[in-house]
Amino acid sequence: MIPRDLAPVLQERANQYPVVTLTGPRQSGKTTLCRALFPDKLYINLEDPDQRRLAIEDPRGLLKMAAGGAILDEIQRAPELPSYLQGMVDDDPTPGRFILTGSQQFELMRHVTQSLAGRTAVLRLLPFSLAELARLGPLPDAAAAIHSGFLPRIHDRRLDPPVALADYFATYVERDLRELSAVHELQRFERFVRLCAGRVGQILNLSGLASDAGISHATARAWFDLLQTSHIVFPLAPWFTNTNKRLVKSPKLYFHDVGLAAWLLGIRTPEQVARDPLFGALFENLVVADVLKRQFNRGEPGEMYFFRDAAGHEVDLLLPVGRQCHAIEIKAGATVNADYFRGLKSFARLFPDAVAGGKVIYGGEPGQPRSDWPVMPWRDLARTEGLNALP
Repeated sequence: MIPRDLAPVLQERANQYPVVTLTGPRQSGKTTLCRALFPDKLYINLEDPDQRRLAIEDPRGLLKMAAGGAILDEIQRAPELPSYLQGMVDDDPTPGRFILTGSQQFELMRHVTQSLAGRTAVLRLLPFSLAELARLGPLPDAAAAIHSGFLPRIHDRRLDPPVALADYFATYVERDLRELSAVHELQRFERFVRLCAGRVGQILNLSGLASDAGISHATARAWFDLLQTSHIVFPLAPWFTNTNKRLVKSPKLYFHDVGLAAWLLGIRTPEQVARDPLFGALFENLVVADVLKRQFNRGEPGEMYFFRDAAGHEVDLLLPVGRQCHAIEIKAGATVNADYFRGLKSFARLFPDAVAGGKVIYGGEPGQPRSDWPVMPWRDLARTEGLNALP
């Protein structure tokens, strides 16, 4: 198993709480990580029909079997179990007694927060970060990294990315969403997801998505929420403050795995990635998702923003540092030019008290240690010195 950056945090939380809940997309490595860290615990897979039936029909019997502690995989398949766990951990609050995993975050968190509030730590595991992928060997170029994506199974087993991602979408995404909500119009749903991929890095416009997909605004909202529930997409919130300046207050749209976004766009080779009109947006998605993974892997909530105002001034990523922000501009180009710094300079001019520093992350080599806005190669996100340069 490739060492995961979340492992020491997961172990630490298990030494503090009787229950640890680990959420994340399917095939992000949750089960592999939990079984590697807690090899002596009983493993109960609630995807298994027999174990799921026992959990639903006789939860006390199942938990009696697991009285010494267990890994309960895909806990959302038996939504009443957390209520029964509450009494058990109140009677015996031994730290690290139960490890719960789940891939449907809203459904899982609804039951966990109702029954296990104050009794469980909650962590998130996303697909490989750049730092984790680099443990397999040298990172490829940006186009190849986008093409393959970051699902561990693709890299562990050296699978063909288009084939593996097609299987991932058909087997997991569609099945999970059909179980969460009655998605009867599968062709329109697939079109909706592909339209989301075509808007990666853009302001989320559900009305426009609904119109292009031929569905109602309410359906578009419901389907987008389902994609969030299954950890397929995530919104990046806008940064705004009390000011008379007109700031954009709608989120931007990103995919947790940029490889899936590229596949949904019909991209099948790294060469197609490099030539695609959305290469810049996909590169931005790669960087934004990697920074989010970095925060989750430290056990943090993933607080990040972007900035845009009505005049078109924009900064791709803002990371809070106390009451200020570290500003990051993301550029796919390999040649630094003056345009790379325009958004950062505008933000610093408009909100001088809000800036705690910043940089440009770009698609080239090498870095440039400038006095105002240093330039950082994207591969440095995989290196300790690069990670330490971020908040």
